[in-house]
Amino acid sequence: MKKDNPWQTLSSRLIYENPWIALRENQIIDPSGRPGIYGVIHYKNLALGAIPIDNEGYTYLVGQYRYPLSEYSWEIPEGGGKIGADPLAEIQRELSEETGLKAHHWKLLLRMHLSNSVSDELALIYLAWGLETGEAHPESTEALDLLRLPLREAIHWVHTGRITDSLSVAGLLYVESLLHRKELTLPPPCSDIELSS
Repeated sequence: MKKDNPWQTLSSRLIYENPWIALRENQIIDPSGRPGIYGVIHYKNLALGAIPIDNEGYTYLVGQYRYPLSEYSWEIPEGGGKIGADPLAEIQRELSEETGLKAHHWKLLLRMHLSNSVSDELALIYLAWGLETGEAHPESTEALDLLRLPLREAIHWVHTGRITDSLSVAGLLYVESLLHRKELTLPPPCSDIELSS
């Protein structure tokens, strides 16, 4: 159900900008009628993630040290995609760069807003299967580790708090729900992945 916007924007001022984000401070009237400020972060790329599953029911995680958190993080392959470009082509590029994998089959699983109280960042998460292996070519800022493990173990890592990245948590739990509803079957080993439409 669509509702009218109860917020009024009086003015907007750019505070900071770089090639990835822009921060604006808006003078607003809030839904109660009071004046105030609202800081909004605009993301210049889509957040894209892929859950690759091979014919033995294994998936691939990427490990890296995340600078803002000062912590090491295990995640599904993910990255930024140009707004206006084909998001599927962008995540195919990211998957190949980070893992060396090429997938012959893709399905969009989730469309998410990652932190909608302060940003407009949009995320898309895909399921990828029919995999071919190749050589990874990560960007210079990425010191990555690649781990192949059973899909169900990766899901268990979410439940135990070992995986905390939002795209990874949402994507893996969504895949778990597909398995639970028998909309995705992974007989190990299997000749192919079956995904009901």
